[in-house]
Amino acid sequence: MPPLILASSSPYRRALLTRLGLTFDCHSPDIDESPLPGERGDALALRLARQKAAAVAAHYQHGLVIGSDQVCVNGDKLLGKPGTIEKAREQLLAAAGKRVSFYTGLCLHDIGSGQSRALVEPFHVHFRPLTAAQIDRYLEQEPALDCAGAFKCEGLGISLFERMDGRDPNSLVGLPLIALVDALAEFGVEVP
Repeated sequence: MPPLILASSSPYRRALLTRLGLTFDCHSPDIDESPLPGERGDALALRLARQKAAAVAAHYQHGLVIGSDQVCVNGDKLLGKPGTIEKAREQLLAAAGKRVSFYTGLCLHDIGSGQSRALVEPFHVHFRPLTAAQIDRYLEQEPALDCAGAFKCEGLGISLFERMDGRDPNSLVGLPLIALVDALAEFGVEVP
């Protein structure tokens, strides 16, 4: 099996990839993640996943590089990681009672052949109507300041939702494992 390299510094992506029982290295890509003027969320997620894989591939002679990036979209607004409690509160208040879309780009790049498999995995979250008090209680218990959308679905954040729609709930955390297993099989890596 060729070496696997995760093009990410995200502890969430690292934990997800570990679930597949594969040996891999991590290498943090150094790219500009700013959206281009007028760029849609799905296009941004795909572009960044490809750029991350390419940036990390330049540091290795061979192997398969896994690039992934997630973009959160509420209406026509792209949401990043809030970084502060105030911005997290603002994001959650804006999401209350609405459907918010998450687009997770995935790129598996074979350094040796130069071939890539890239896709976007959509996932939609339907938020409950939330009060400011509910949001504040959530943020006191689980301040998800490093998560787009300001919640952790794998934790207490699940209580903020009415329902979720999508093929792979792992994509909501940041790495679509079902699509990754399919892509790895295309490059001769069977899981399990």
